[in-house]
Amino acid sequence: MADIQDLIAPLIAFRRDIHAHPELGFAEHRTAGRIAEALRAAGLEVTEGIGGTGLVGVLRCGDGTRTLGLRADMDALPIEERTNAPWTSTHPGCFHGCGHDGHVAMLLGAAQYLARNGGFSGTLNFIFQPAEEGLGGARHMIEDGLFDRFPCDRVYALHNWPGLPAGTIATRPGAIMGAADKFAIRITGKGGHAAIPQDTPDAVLAAASLVQQLNTIIARNVPASASAVLSVTEIHGGHAHNVIPAEVTVGGTVRSFDPAVQDRIEQRMEQILSGISASFEVECSLDYDRYYPATINDADVARDALAVAAEVGNAELAPEPAPTSEDFSYMLQARPGAYIWLGQGRGEASPPLHNPHYDFNDDVMETGIRLHVALARHWLRDDA
Repeated sequence: MADIQDLIAPLIAFRRDIHAHPELGFAEHRTAGRIAEALRAAGLEVTEGIGGTGLVGVLRCGDGTRTLGLRADMDALPIEERTNAPWTSTHPGCFHGCGHDGHVAMLLGAAQYLARNGGFSGTLNFIFQPAEEGLGGARHMIEDGLFDRFPCDRVYALHNWPGLPAGTIATRPGAIMGAADKFAIRITGKGGHAAIPQDTPDAVLAAASLVQQLNTIIARNVPASASAVLSVTEIHGGHAHNVIPAEVTVGGTVRSFDPAVQDRIEQRMEQILSGISASFEVECSLDYDRYYPATINDADVARDALAVAAEVGNAELAPEPAPTSEDFSYMLQARPGAYIWLGQGRGEASPPLHNPHYDFNDDVMETGIRLHVALARHWLRDDA
């Protein structure tokens, strides 16, 4: 694989160009266009406009009947960048704070290398997905016929992981990322003068009590053997010091790994709201959205991935899943596969994902490409 190194410098330049021109979910027109151009230049068949701005590059080699999907996400985040890098975002309030620019470059590098060198027998589908950050781009691609039009016996996704040392590869059988739910609660009183609270149901006081009670659910209603997180992240209400507002909204997120735990948490929220309504003489409504399911790796596929990773570099079994979420979960519900972490940590000072000072570590680019190539050649081997 010596000539993988020949690809690195151009891919770093490609990655940094994508970083400098980030695009939010379903708006990745420039990004998708640059990827499509590079894939066609490498000799792949390219289909654009799948599930919005998604695209797939197809590479065939030999007479094997097996198929494999390799996926990278393309979208950026609505965050103001603070890296001060020469390739910093040129779009205010939008930047690649999760490394999707690096994911694109690594998968593109694997496509370029395999197009030149082959070494497999079967069909490879390079899937470039839009709108991972909360908008369900994977689901949109699937609903647009992704796996019907581009069959995949297995599917893999690689995500950089600042919490692991640079170059370390990790995954695990079973759950690896949490289900993501979001909730919005509306508390309605009638509003009134702050000096006469006895005449006005107090939505602010009800919200304060609600937040405290919500934070008891995980500790008192979820088994200790289960893993879940509930975080209240928003409270909005009021506009003047002498007015009790008529309405307060409370919002947040829930992360879990078991649908039964999800059910229990939502049920307890409803019960708590009933109590709040009675106690504070307010009306409460709950909008509970289970927008991403848990990311569950196929056990055999994950074990295969670890064995392949051990041939590429330092591989380890991830000891526990992360409570963060990933819409690759929809692909894993449709096809056997595995989600894999690639360490990019640079020590204690390494910024986490979704941080304004974060930037993808280009030093791990080669490892990511080599892993994609090795996964493809393992599943699509001549003797399979």
